[in-house]
Amino acid sequence: MRRREFFLVAFAIVMLVGWGVPQSPQKWPVANPQDVGLDRKVLADLDADIESGKYGHVDSMLVIRHGKLAFDRFYRHDYSQIYGKEAKEQGALNAHDPTGPYNYFNPWWHPFYRRGDLHTLQSVTKTVTSVIIGVATARGEFPGLSTPVLKFFDESKVANVDERKRRVTIRHLLTMTGGFDWDEGLPYNDPNNSCSLMEASFDWVQFAIDRKMAREPGTVFNYNSGETQLLSYIFRVATGRDIEEYAAEHLFAPLGIEGFFWKRSPAGPVDTEGGLYLNPHDLAKIAYLYLKKGVWQGRTIVTPEWVTDSVSPKVPVGKSGVQYGLKWWLFPYGDGSKTAWAGSGFGGQMPIVIPEHDLVLVFTGWNILPDGPRLAHREAIDRVLGAIVAHGSSDF
Repeated sequence: MRRREFFLVAFAIVMLVGWGVPQSPQKWPVANPQDVGLDRKVLADLDADIESGKYGHVDSMLVIRHGKLAFDRFYRHDYSQIYGKEAKEQGALNAHDPTGPYNYFNPWWHPFYRRGDLHTLQSVTKTVTSVIIGVATARGEFPGLSTPVLKFFDESKVANVDERKRRVTIRHLLTMTGGFDWDEGLPYNDPNNSCSLMEASFDWVQFAIDRKMAREPGTVFNYNSGETQLLSYIFRVATGRDIEEYAAEHLFAPLGIEGFFWKRSPAGPVDTEGGLYLNPHDLAKIAYLYLKKGVWQGRTIVTPEWVTDSVSPKVPVGKSGVQYGLKWWLFPYGDGSKTAWAGSGFGGQMPIVIPEHDLVLVFTGWNILPDGPRLAHREAIDRVLGAIVAHGSSDF
């Protein structure tokens, strides 16, 4: 090798290694389903049902067991065609943002960011927000959960302040028990849905904190995206850091997550109630982090105590048997004595952890109109667990 060529090669090696150029993202090790105690045919049957459209528009299905990717499927849909008509007609899901990121029918933004591989998480963003707060808590950079929410606001600039609002704490926001007057039980394409009204406003934080109180904080679960949006503002005030930047440094980087997109509300704060986009493989890393009690490759990212608190039942969700933790949904399965932990996002976003079986599932989709078929958490759990039963695994 000529001397000049030698130095060029040496320089290239220094550029790639010595100067810290980012290495390729951490990948999941791959295994055949049978090697991790799963029946391939049972998973293939679920795959075929998804492919046939039985569950509407499902975009991906991942099954990870014993830390290995055993099933990985992507389902292609032409969303320009599927929602083309709705994208051009004014409605609650696109009324104020016809060409931008809050038109939920716009295929440039939904369900994939700019038609790439980053998939919208919608309200799974709430779960990730809780994880980030757990990271900041582990680092001693976030206040205790019993801290009153109004501590972070100028009370003279908040509407409808009363003693109940003064008793709302961070923990109440994390458990959807803030007690605000909020109706998110309506379909999201209904203009009277409180979340749709918030997203049609300019300042989402002000909209959420100004709401009247309807009940005593901590008493009743009431799904309220505005409560999670308040956490975006509270995080910045409490830590002095933007939650997106903080997540990039202290959660995503340690997990090897290099690609993500996070929408912002019109007034500027990060959309912590529904704006995060991740590749499904990377979303699985966050679920797996909790499966392993907050430890990733030997490094503690969140404490085991935070994980346990997050996935411990705090409040029942109606009479379904489902419970809610700190932005985690807790689904009983089998005879009801065991619980799967999950995120739940508009359109079909479902990271699911089944700790008793060392299992992580991820489903994404885009079923955003109120009618039509869709895959529910419990059916997804039951069908994948059926693969363990069919295989005769002794750990079921």
